[in-house]
Amino acid sequence: MTVAVRNAPLAADPLAGLEVGYDVPALPGMREDEIQTPCLILDLDALERNIRKMGDYARAHGMRHRAHGKMHKSVDVLRLQQELGGAVGVCCQKVSEAEVFARAGIADILVSNEVRDLGKIDRLARLPRHGARVTVCVDDPANVADLSAAAVRHGTDLDCFVEIDCGAGRCGVGTAAEAVALARAIAAAPHLHFAGLQAYQGAMQHLEAYAERRAALDAVIAQVRETVDALTAAGLAPEIVSGGGTGSYRFESGSGVYTELQCGSYAFMDADYGRIRDGDGARLDRGEWENALFILTSVMSHAKPDQAVCDAGLKAQSVDSGLPLVHGRSDVTYVKCSDEHGVIADPDGVLAINEKLRLVPGHCDPTCNLHDWYVGVRNGRVETLWPVSARGKGY
Repeated sequence: MTVAVRNAPLAADPLAGLEVGYDVPALPGMREDEIQTPCLILDLDALERNIRKMGDYARAHGMRHRAHGKMHKSVDVLRLQQELGGAVGVCCQKVSEAEVFARAGIADILVSNEVRDLGKIDRLARLPRHGARVTVCVDDPANVADLSAAAVRHGTDLDCFVEIDCGAGRCGVGTAAEAVALARAIAAAPHLHFAGLQAYQGAMQHLEAYAERRAALDAVIAQVRETVDALTAAGLAPEIVSGGGTGSYRFESGSGVYTELQCGSYAFMDADYGRIRDGDGARLDRGEWENALFILTSVMSHAKPDQAVCDAGLKAQSVDSGLPLVHGRSDVTYVKCSDEHGVIADPDGVLAINEKLRLVPGHCDPTCNLHDWYVGVRNGRVETLWPVSARGKGY
């Protein structure tokens, strides 16, 4: 178990002197109903089953799995994904996230984003000194010279993925010819290595219908295959073709062109991913994956007979993908929120003051970034505490 207060030295007993409430929401051995709320809890059994399931799937399909660290921002969760699921490394979106994982000894780090600011590039080029293989995405030839100069200056080497825009409409080159030209520039640059393609289609991950996601990925796979063929013909066959998310990993792994998956939310699951359907029409959170992440909240008011108020509002969760679901309950519904309050429709008045509820957040990634700790629970008892190691690392 790793427990540490950020920016404080580690003690022989990392829990020594920590106070519940002031420092942490709980301590090992406490009952779930004793945990201070609102806070994030992890159902450790469900988390471990999810991680093993993805690892088994990736191995069975000959795929590498690089877990997405922006989802959980936790060194401890990533280590579990490596130990139980065979994850080869981590995806990060920002240099500051990558720094956290590199300093923790993670050996294979992909910044699955462009890095253009010269200060950030300098920090990126220093990361291999921690012993990590570091890869970054590139979509502009002008970026190549800056990355190369920083790597030369620090005596390090950086791997580069050419990112292609395969439908998300954000970053990435648009044609196979552009990809070949950019790969050539990378391969010719001192201390840079062309390692492959970044081909992640984020916009289609949450399309609810399986057939709709399948159709979107068919177009992506055709584009990626064209790009791989063009690179191979130019003598620049990509070592890795990386992409795939929780909503699409079955398609990429069956494509014959992708070699690496970047799934992240599968480990925790949230309400938004839970709504989409698998090939049999079942919700993802009722078939393929289990809810493992919850916001634990307490009922703090029941002044109105048909309405309860809990202590998990906007400061405890992100609602960009919708309101949370009350886990395991069909008799009460979370209906609106403000900064510090969540309103729960309770038509039969069944909720009691201080009753604890598990909420499934609408979107796990930004929700996790609002908290300092994960409280790991098994069989109704707190087993471990993990810091949200890269919380706030957005630069």
